[in-house]
Amino acid sequence: MATPRWLNDAEMKAWRGFVTTSPDLMNAIERDLGIFGLDAGDYQLLAMLSEAPDHKLKMCDLADTLRLSRSGLTRRMDGVVQAKYVERIQDKDDRRVSFAHLTAKGYEFLQKVAPLHLKDVRSRMIDLLNESEIKALGSAFAKINAHLRATE
Repeated sequence: MATPRWLNDAEMKAWRGFVTTSPDLMNAIERDLGIFGLDAGDYQLLAMLSEAPDHKLKMCDLADTLRLSRSGLTRRMDGVVQAKYVERIQDKDDRRVSFAHLTAKGYEFLQKVAPLHLKDVRSRMIDLLNESEIKALGSAFAKINAHLRATE
């Protein structure tokens, strides 16, 4: 059996910092979104749809983007559909295909929430870091994401 490559001090600091800080950061952001009746998953879903052409994505593509199963996406969408922020639309030509569409009400709601969410993200993370730290984080997580996707 190969000898493990133990983490050095800098690696351990980076790993433990990620493990202990990321849940706290996400919990704080979720608390901030909670005043709007949203959690981070709801916000991400609304944001993805707001950035899509015609504010509409195929359900299967949205599930992949959000890293959810199709049934997981259905459950994720329940609250935003009930609030009429999102609607499910069947494809007119292929009844097997359905879309998630951000409604006008959903877009208006997101325009109200987004500036406050942005303020929270900035104050809790972005504005605490300098430009090189932000670039390093972006680069690091892009590499990690690419590796995870390649090994799935």
